[in-house]
Amino acid sequence: MRKYVVVMALLVLALAGAVDMAQADDRNVDSAAPQDVVDGMANKLVRGVANIGTGWMEFPKQIYLTCRDDGFAKGLTVGPLKGIGMTVVRTVAGAGETATFFLAYPGFYDPYFDPAYVWQKE
Repeated sequence: MRKYVVVMALLVLALAGAVDMAQADDRNVDSAAPQDVVDGMANKLVRGVANIGTGWMEFPKQIYLTCRDDGFAKGLTVGPLKGIGMTVVRTVAGAGETATFFLAYPGFYDPYFDPAYVWQKE
């Protein structure tokens, strides 16, 4: 079961990255200033480490958002499921960004998905 969840999370990330690549602007490593490349790498690394450390915060966030948007009953039943899923996705995305911080993918060191951090609004 654990392997299945990891494979599904990686598949979701790959698809999200493909969508982001299609929407990427014209920035690339060859035409960017060296400082922009280093800034992009550093931001991607920090974002990855932050998402690994704060991925668990998706659990209460999704419960709250579901309660707010869909009502209390749905928030207590569907919210935890969404929270578990988003916790896995955000943590795996953080690990992916940390492991590949030196690559200008997706786009020009763009986040794998929005919002880039758990505390940002969707």
